[in-house]
Amino acid sequence: MKLIIAVVSDEDSNLLADNLNREGFGTTKLCSSGGFLKSGNTTFLIATEEDKVEQALSIIKDTCKGRRRMIAPEKLPGSFGAFNLAMPVEVNVGGATVFILNIEQFLKL
Repeated sequence: MKLIIAVVSDEDSNLLADNLNREGFGTTKLCSSGGFLKSGNTTFLIATEEDKVEQALSIIKDTCKGRRRMIAPEKLPGSFGAFNLAMPVEVNVGGATVFILNIEQFLKL
């Protein structure tokens, strides 16, 4: 068995949960926050058989698309004081960060 840990944007989390559940994947959702823009994220824990990992990854990839957003300069790390830019900056957000781990033991108690 494998454990898929997928960190996705809050914007994609409800649709991802629906898409995974529709295909028979059980999920656990955890609220989390990102370090770069300190924006809201959702972390999914998905335990699955090894032969279904690619299917789960495909669902995650198809659901969690990256997008461009305009961000106020004061929200960017390292921007402060007189060195702060006056104009908003366009950055990439969204998508998913995925970790896949081996599960030694899986129990439902």
